[in-house]
Amino acid sequence: MVDVKGRWALVTGASRGIGRLVARFLAERGCNIIAQGRTKEHSQELVEELRGLGVEAYAVEAELSDEESVAKMLKEIDYIGTEVDIIMNNAGMQVAYRSEYLKTPAEDYVKSFAINTISPMMICYHFLPKMIEKGFGRIVNTTSGIALEPQQAGYSASKAALNKVTVDLGSKLQGTDVMINLTDPGWCRTDLGGPHAPNDPKSALPGVVVGAFVDDKKSGRFFNAGIFYDMTLEQAVEKAESMESPY
Repeated sequence: MVDVKGRWALVTGASRGIGRLVARFLAERGCNIIAQGRTKEHSQELVEELRGLGVEAYAVEAELSDEESVAKMLKEIDYIGTEVDIIMNNAGMQVAYRSEYLKTPAEDYVKSFAINTISPMMICYHFLPKMIEKGFGRIVNTTSGIALEPQQAGYSASKAALNKVTVDLGSKLQGTDVMINLTDPGWCRTDLGGPHAPNDPKSALPGVVVGAFVDDKKSGRFFNAGIFYDMTLEQAVEKAESMESPY
Protein backbone atom coordinates (compact mmCIF):
# COMPACT_ATOMS: atom_id res chain seq x y z
CA MET A 1 0.00 0.00 0.00
CA VAL A 2 1.29 3.44 -0.89
CA ASP A 3 2.48 5.64 1.95
CA VAL A 4 1.19 9.12 1.06
CA LYS A 5 3.01 10.89 3.88
CA GLY A 6 4.92 13.87 2.52
CA ARG A 7 3.44 13.55 -0.98
CA TRP A 8 1.31 16.23 -2.65
CA ALA A 9 -2.25 15.68 -3.84
CA LEU A 10 -4.36 18.00 -5.97
CA VAL A 11 -8.01 17.60 -4.96
CA THR A 12 -10.57 19.30 -7.17
CA GLY A 13 -13.91 20.27 -5.67
CA ALA A 14 -12.19 20.26 -2.28
CA SER A 15 -14.17 23.01 -0.60
CA ARG A 16 -17.24 20.88 0.12
CA GLY A 17 -18.91 17.49 -0.05
CA ILE A 18 -16.93 14.41 -0.93
CA GLY A 19 -13.96 16.46 -2.14
CA ARG A 20 -13.57 17.95 1.32
CA LEU A 21 -13.78 14.50 2.91
CA VAL A 22 -11.15 13.20 0.47
CA ALA A 23 -8.78 16.06 1.24
CA ARG A 24 -9.10 15.48 4.96
CA PHE A 25 -8.73 11.69 4.61
CA LEU A 26 -5.46 12.12 2.75
CA ALA A 27 -4.20 14.81 5.12
CA GLU A 28 -4.89 12.60 8.13
CA ARG A 29 -2.38 10.19 6.59
CA GLY A 30 0.25 12.87 6.14
CA CYS A 31 -0.45 13.91 2.56
CA ASN A 32 -0.02 17.57 1.64
CA ILE A 33 -3.00 19.08 -0.18
CA ILE A 34 -3.66 21.52 -3.00
CA ALA A 35 -7.34 22.35 -2.59
CA GLN A 36 -9.15 23.54 -5.70
CA GLY A 37 -12.35 25.53 -5.54
CA ARG A 38 -14.07 28.14 -7.67
CA THR A 39 -12.34 30.75 -5.51
CA LYS A 40 -9.49 30.45 -3.02
CA GLU A 41 -11.77 31.86 -0.34
CA HIS A 42 -14.08 28.86 -0.72
CA SER A 43 -11.24 26.53 0.31
CA GLN A 44 -9.45 28.66 2.88
CA GLU A 45 -11.29 27.25 5.89
CA LEU A 46 -10.40 23.75 4.73
CA VAL A 47 -6.75 24.75 4.23
CA GLU A 48 -6.51 25.98 7.80
CA GLU A 49 -8.15 22.77 9.03
CA LEU A 50 -5.66 20.64 7.11
CA ARG A 51 -2.68 22.63 8.34
CA GLY A 52 -3.96 21.94 11.83
CA LEU A 53 -3.41 18.25 11.06
CA GLY A 54 0.30 18.95 10.54
CA VAL A 55 0.49 18.90 6.74
CA GLU A 56 1.18 21.58 4.18
CA ALA A 57 -1.82 22.88 2.26
CA TYR A 58 -2.81 25.74 0.03
CA ALA A 59 -5.79 26.76 -2.09
CA VAL A 60 -6.01 27.32 -5.83
CA GLU A 61 -8.95 28.54 -7.82
CA ALA A 62 -10.39 27.66 -11.20
CA GLU A 63 -13.73 27.78 -12.90
CA LEU A 64 -13.66 24.30 -14.40
CA SER A 65 -16.01 25.22 -17.23
CA ASP A 66 -13.40 27.73 -18.47
CA GLU A 67 -10.32 26.24 -20.16
CA GLU A 68 -8.29 29.43 -19.62
CA SER A 69 -9.12 29.42 -15.92
CA VAL A 70 -7.95 25.82 -15.59
CA ALA A 71 -4.73 26.64 -17.46
CA LYS A 72 -4.11 29.57 -15.12
CA MET A 73 -4.50 27.30 -12.08
CA LEU A 74 -2.04 24.78 -13.50
CA LYS A 75 0.44 27.56 -14.26
CA GLU A 76 0.17 28.76 -10.65
CA ILE A 77 0.93 25.28 -9.28
CA ASP A 78 3.95 25.08 -11.59
CA TYR A 79 5.13 28.53 -10.48
CA ILE A 80 4.92 27.53 -6.82
CA GLY A 81 7.00 24.50 -7.73
CA THR A 82 4.81 21.79 -6.23
CA GLU A 83 5.44 18.28 -7.55
CA VAL A 84 1.99 16.74 -7.73
CA ASP A 85 2.05 13.01 -6.92
CA ILE A 86 -1.68 12.34 -6.67
CA ILE A 87 -4.64 13.80 -8.55
CA MET A 88 -8.14 13.37 -7.18
CA ASN A 89 -10.42 14.70 -9.92
CA ASN A 90 -13.48 14.90 -7.71
CA ALA A 91 -15.23 18.04 -8.98
CA GLY A 92 -18.24 17.61 -11.24
CA MET A 93 -21.54 19.18 -12.19
CA GLN A 94 -25.01 17.88 -12.94
CA VAL A 95 -26.45 20.75 -14.96
CA ALA A 96 -30.14 19.83 -14.92
CA TYR A 97 -32.72 17.08 -14.66
CA ARG A 98 -34.83 17.26 -17.83
CA SER A 99 -38.23 15.66 -17.31
CA GLU A 100 -38.97 16.59 -20.92
CA TYR A 101 -35.77 14.93 -22.05
CA LEU A 102 -36.55 15.16 -25.76
CA LYS A 103 -36.13 18.91 -25.31
CA THR A 104 -32.66 18.64 -23.79
CA PRO A 105 -30.71 21.71 -24.97
CA ALA A 106 -27.26 21.47 -26.53
CA GLU A 107 -25.93 23.62 -23.71
CA ASP A 108 -26.39 20.72 -21.28
CA TYR A 109 -23.80 18.78 -23.24
CA VAL A 110 -21.44 21.71 -23.75
CA LYS A 111 -21.26 22.61 -20.06
CA SER A 112 -21.24 18.99 -18.85
CA PHE A 113 -18.36 17.97 -21.09
CA ALA A 114 -16.37 21.10 -20.21
CA ILE A 115 -16.54 20.40 -16.47
CA ASN A 116 -16.83 16.62 -16.26
CA THR A 117 -14.60 15.49 -19.13
CA ILE A 118 -12.36 18.17 -20.61
CA SER A 119 -11.25 19.85 -17.40
CA PRO A 120 -10.16 16.69 -15.53
CA MET A 121 -8.37 15.40 -18.62
CA MET A 122 -6.51 18.68 -19.11
CA ILE A 123 -5.32 18.31 -15.52
CA CYS A 124 -4.24 14.72 -16.22
CA TYR A 125 -2.38 15.65 -19.40
CA HIS A 126 -0.58 18.48 -17.62
CA PHE A 127 0.84 16.41 -14.78
CA LEU A 128 1.24 12.98 -16.38
CA PRO A 129 4.55 13.71 -18.18
CA LYS A 130 6.12 14.77 -14.87
CA MET A 131 4.73 11.71 -13.11
CA ILE A 132 6.11 9.44 -15.82
CA GLU A 133 9.50 11.16 -15.65
CA LYS A 134 9.85 10.64 -11.90
CA GLY A 135 8.27 7.18 -12.02
CA PHE A 136 5.35 7.68 -9.67
CA GLY A 137 1.81 8.99 -9.86
CA ARG A 138 -1.76 8.19 -8.90
CA ILE A 139 -4.80 9.64 -10.66
CA VAL A 140 -8.38 8.95 -9.61
CA ASN A 141 -11.12 10.30 -11.88
CA THR A 142 -14.60 10.43 -10.37
CA THR A 143 -17.34 8.99 -12.55
CA SER A 144 -21.01 8.11 -12.09
CA GLY A 145 -23.08 4.96 -12.23
CA ILE A 146 -26.09 6.73 -13.73
CA ALA A 147 -27.58 4.66 -16.55
CA LEU A 148 -30.80 4.57 -18.57
CA GLU A 149 -31.59 8.15 -17.53
CA PRO A 150 -32.08 10.33 -20.62
CA GLN A 151 -33.27 13.00 -18.18
CA GLN A 152 -29.59 13.47 -17.23
CA ALA A 153 -28.12 12.95 -20.69
CA GLY A 154 -25.50 15.71 -20.59
CA TYR A 155 -24.14 14.58 -17.26
CA SER A 156 -24.17 10.84 -17.95
CA ALA A 157 -22.67 11.24 -21.42
CA SER A 158 -19.84 13.39 -20.08
CA LYS A 159 -19.04 10.81 -17.40
CA ALA A 160 -19.16 8.00 -19.98
CA ALA A 161 -16.64 9.96 -22.03
CA LEU A 162 -14.44 10.37 -18.95
CA ASN A 163 -14.61 6.61 -18.42
CA LYS A 164 -13.53 5.99 -22.00
CA VAL A 165 -10.53 8.30 -22.05
CA THR A 166 -9.42 7.16 -18.59
CA VAL A 167 -9.48 3.48 -19.50
CA ASP A 168 -7.81 4.11 -22.86
CA LEU A 169 -5.09 6.24 -21.27
CA GLY A 170 -4.59 3.63 -18.57
CA SER A 171 -3.68 1.07 -21.22
CA LYS A 172 -0.56 3.11 -21.96
CA LEU A 173 0.43 3.20 -18.28
CA GLN A 174 -0.21 -0.45 -17.51
CA GLY A 175 2.65 -2.09 -15.63
CA THR A 176 4.14 1.20 -14.46
CA ASP A 177 4.03 2.98 -11.12
CA VAL A 178 1.95 5.74 -12.70
CA MET A 179 -1.63 4.57 -12.35
CA ILE A 180 -4.97 6.03 -13.43
CA ASN A 181 -8.29 4.58 -12.28
CA LEU A 182 -11.93 5.55 -11.82
CA THR A 183 -14.16 5.77 -8.79
CA ASP A 184 -17.91 6.06 -8.38
CA PRO A 185 -18.94 7.45 -4.97
CA GLY A 186 -22.56 6.43 -5.41
CA TRP A 187 -25.59 8.64 -4.92
CA CYS A 188 -24.71 10.76 -1.90
CA ARG A 189 -26.34 13.70 -0.15
CA THR A 190 -24.13 16.44 -1.55
CA ASP A 191 -24.85 19.63 -3.47
CA LEU A 192 -24.66 17.52 -6.64
CA GLY A 193 -26.58 14.50 -5.35
CA GLY A 194 -29.25 16.54 -3.60
CA PRO A 195 -30.86 16.21 -0.15
CA HIS A 196 -32.90 13.10 -1.01
CA ALA A 197 -29.97 10.89 -2.02
CA PRO A 198 -29.87 7.64 0.00
CA ASN A 199 -26.21 7.72 1.04
CA ASP A 200 -24.27 9.80 3.52
CA PRO A 201 -21.14 11.24 1.83
CA LYS A 202 -18.98 9.51 4.44
CA SER A 203 -20.14 6.16 3.03
CA ALA A 204 -17.99 6.87 -0.04
CA LEU A 205 -14.84 6.43 2.04
CA PRO A 206 -12.50 4.63 1.71
CA GLY A 207 -13.75 3.59 -1.75
CA VAL A 208 -13.27 6.95 -3.44
CA VAL A 209 -9.65 7.23 -2.29
CA VAL A 210 -8.51 3.63 -2.69
CA GLY A 211 -7.04 4.43 -6.11
CA ALA A 212 -4.50 6.71 -4.44
CA PHE A 213 -3.22 3.87 -2.26
CA VAL A 214 -3.14 0.81 -4.54
CA ASP A 215 0.37 -0.30 -5.42
CA ASP A 216 0.03 -3.01 -8.05
CA LYS A 217 0.79 -1.18 -11.32
CA LYS A 218 -2.69 -1.76 -12.74
CA SER A 219 -4.75 0.97 -14.39
CA GLY A 220 -8.16 1.42 -15.96
CA ARG A 221 -10.27 -0.08 -13.18
CA PHE A 222 -13.62 1.08 -11.78
CA PHE A 223 -13.60 1.32 -7.99
CA ASN A 224 -17.25 1.53 -6.99
CA ALA A 225 -17.24 2.97 -3.49
CA GLY A 226 -20.17 0.78 -2.42
CA ILE A 227 -18.15 -2.43 -2.56
CA PHE A 228 -15.67 -1.03 -0.04
CA TYR A 229 -18.30 0.17 2.42
CA ASP A 230 -17.37 -0.21 6.09
CA MET A 231 -13.89 -1.54 5.26
CA THR A 232 -10.65 -0.25 6.69
CA LEU A 233 -8.32 1.37 4.19
CA GLU A 234 -6.06 -1.67 4.36
CA GLN A 235 -8.94 -4.01 3.60
CA ALA A 236 -10.11 -1.78 0.75
CA VAL A 237 -6.66 -1.67 -0.83
CA GLU A 238 -6.35 -5.45 -0.63
CA LYS A 239 -9.72 -5.86 -2.34
CA ALA A 240 -8.94 -3.22 -4.97
CA GLU A 241 -5.64 -4.89 -5.82
CA SER A 242 -7.48 -8.15 -6.45
CA MET A 243 -9.49 -6.47 -9.21
CA GLU A 244 -8.20 -6.94 -12.73
CA SER A 245 -7.59 -4.28 -15.34
CA PRO A 246 -9.73 -4.36 -18.50
CA TYR A 247 -6.82 -5.03 -20.83
